[in-house]
Amino acid sequence: MKFFEDIQVGEIFPVGSHTFAADEIKAFAGRFDPQAFHMDEVAAARSHFGALCASGWHTAAAWMRLMVDYQRREDDARRARGEPVAALGPSPGFRELKWLKPVYVGDTITYAMEVVETRTSNSRPGWGLMSIRNTGVNQKGEPVISFISVAFVERRARP
Repeated sequence: MKFFEDIQVGEIFPVGSHTFAADEIKAFAGRFDPQAFHMDEVAAARSHFGALCASGWHTAAAWMRLMVDYQRREDDARRARGEPVAALGPSPGFRELKWLKPVYVGDTITYAMEVVETRTSNSRPGWGLMSIRNTGVNQKGEPVISFISVAFVERRARP
């Protein structure tokens, strides 16, 4: 992770893409969101979705996995260049979660993060807070998920 002072509002980070397969959609739904339109093609065809679609929580979980993998790759690249790596602290939460369009079998969602706000932490002087708009778009360029997450980011040591 970059240090807090090196992060700029407006920066965009390409997190990665994920293609949603029927068996994966059903397995996730069976464990975490067992609604018929996520688990059964016939029931899904009769639903307002018209076809089997992924749980919104599944689309968020795919973002989480891709985001963690992206951060690891970026940190490994910084270390390989001999650059210091800042700690990414906990997230105090997210807001404005929107599932904008269904994600159907075979859809490939491409996720990105955009820094929308930074501020120093009053309660933790060694940390800053970064707010990021996280988005996912399908292969047609249509937005399917959007939310803002907040995370603590380590600040550079001050003399």
